[in-house]
Amino acid sequence: QLVESGGGLVQPGGSLRLSCEASESTFSLYFMVWYRQALGKQRELVASITSGGSTNYADSVKGRFTISRDNAKNTVYLQMNSLKPEDTAVYYCKAVRGGANYWGQGTQVTVSS
Repeated sequence: QLVESGGGLVQPGGSLRLSCEASESTFSLYFMVWYRQALGKQRELVASITSGGSTNYADSVKGRFTISRDNAKNTVYLQMNSLKPEDTAVYYCKAVRGGANYWGQGTQVTVSS
């Protein structure tokens, strides 16, 4: 089970930190991904992090977002800085291991003045 938190309403230029906590004891072995889906658009990959800590980002968020993980807390984070209105979306985390994918319920991020 994955539970996201940290979403909310923020002004352009502001910051938010999303968290995704897993109830899985082998969390450290999972490849973790943050996706987002804006209203009327397809879900898109935002950032990912391997079990070893290697990261990857969508071009649209490079230099503004940072993905990290704390295996002791079974949690992956998405630090979002310099937020723009186009970052408004529901953000989802996904855990991947082998052929299995697990999704969280999503958390709404709204960037608006």
